[in-house]
Amino acid sequence: MQAQRVFVYEYLSGGGLVGGEDGDDEELLEQGVAMRDALVADLAGVPGLQVSAAATVPHCPAPPGVQWVSPRPDESPHDFVLRQAAAHDLCWIVAPETGGLLGCLRKLVGPLRWIGCDSAAIRVASSKLATLEHLARHGLPTPLDGASADAAARWVVKPDDGAGALHTRVHEDLAQAKADLRQRQRMNASATLEPWVDGEPLSLSLLCGSARTELLSINRQRVAVGADGALHFGGVEQGVIPLDDARAPVLQRLARDVVLALPGLRGCIGIDLVWHATRGPVLIEVNPRLTTAFVGLSQRLGRRLGLEVLSQFARAEVRHAA
Repeated sequence: MQAQRVFVYEYLSGGGLVGGEDGDDEELLEQGVAMRDALVADLAGVPGLQVSAAATVPHCPAPPGVQWVSPRPDESPHDFVLRQAAAHDLCWIVAPETGGLLGCLRKLVGPLRWIGCDSAAIRVASSKLATLEHLARHGLPTPLDGASADAAARWVVKPDDGAGALHTRVHEDLAQAKADLRQRQRMNASATLEPWVDGEPLSLSLLCGSARTELLSINRQRVAVGADGALHFGGVEQGVIPLDDARAPVLQRLARDVVLALPGLRGCIGIDLVWHATRGPVLIEVNPRLTTAFVGLSQRLGRRLGLEVLSQFARAEVRHAA
């Protein structure tokens, strides 16, 4: 039987990163390469599976069952993905939600070849404000509820469709925050204003299937606020809170409730939250895709998480390999 062909495309390392304005290109590229390589390692050497992974820079020899593929000269990321999708049975795309990119790539690939969240979940999660409003309507704790707004001593303005902490600023004064928001809106920038929630910044790594949501890891996010109010993201400390910690059952229930509110979440996804000293967990955003917290997680858990996700979408012989 012919091998099932899977295309792995991480946007930053696959040709999508072109001359960013913030000078973080090298760091972003490193993160992208790390996510791609972690995913490829999970899928390599599986009988009945042929993996093509996007790479634009010279790379080490491909693992067994994997080949590197690159965009043609002057080929746009969208055209490259469209061409590769036509040549593969399944596509695993890792891309930011910014500007509707992830949703657009899902539309290009089509639902039959897509590995990951459905279009409705991606659409909601691509807007930070829409996500919080949606979760709040389902009774889940967010910065938009009365308790957060009443207790707020600071406010945060950030891109509504942004990734990481880019262009995110914390204000001590609500009037200043509103002025920041208006200025961004005058420049036609996507932006949102929320009460700032004090506490421990955490993220949850989840494995979502049609019948089960598994909390894989509780991570700490290294976040700092500069003297000018700019928010700086310093990476993720994976698994700092063990799954037998007293807080874990609360976070497990919260994760399940988020997936019930967004039933189209599939595969490895991330949830960002803040653990407030008195209120407990407050949801900040949902990442409907692989995140940097995935890197090293399979090795730590002794599993091939990428293959477990693939088994939800693949033919029977690949499912048995998982």
